[in-house]
Amino acid sequence: MTERALPRSSRGEAITEPRINDRIRVPEVRLVGPEGEQVGVVSIGEALRLAQDSELDLVEVAPMAKPPVAKLMDYGKFKYESAQKAREARRNQALTVIKEMRLRLKIDPHDYETKKGHVERFLRGGDKVKITVMFRGREQSRPEMGYRLLQRLAQDVSELGVVESNPKQDGRNMVMVIAPHRNQAATDAARRSAKAERAAEGQGPQA
Repeated sequence: MTERALPRSSRGEAITEPRINDRIRVPEVRLVGPEGEQVGVVSIGEALRLAQDSELDLVEVAPMAKPPVAKLMDYGKFKYESAQKAREARRNQALTVIKEMRLRLKIDPHDYETKKGHVERFLRGGDKVKITVMFRGREQSRPEMGYRLLQRLAQDVSELGVVESNPKQDGRNMVMVIAPHRNQAATDAARRSAKAERAAEGQGPQA
């Protein structure tokens, strides 16, 4: 059984955490075992004794319940795993970027290949791409041509991405979103995160 001081942020503010072990100031708790099994309502003294015998922490997981619910767990390991999951979620959220590519309906072959190359580069980088076909004048009466152009592009980059949002008319434009394949996006995101971390470590305080 361990005793830990409340951690503080860089500004000196206390970070809210569940009460553990001797900080749980209630006469009794509804105890949950380390595998999620229901032990029942026991006195706080008995719960602390069980925690000590199991070399685990007693953690208050539902303080507003009557009586409060506490669980036996390795709190250090729990905090580490929770931090890892939160860190990974932040990485995925931060690395999800939507790029935009605009096409004219009557695009020449060379320009098309150039734009397609940009889309492929974005997808390889793990980013989504919003493709917009812009109609001029009477072109608005031929939406099927814009649809065919977007479908052609989606087919040409199908090895790198998949259509996430089908072509949709939006005033003078037609819009489609292509997302990188999940395995490709995950691989590239991990690679970029590792590179960013190495760069950050290299910019640390110099002796």
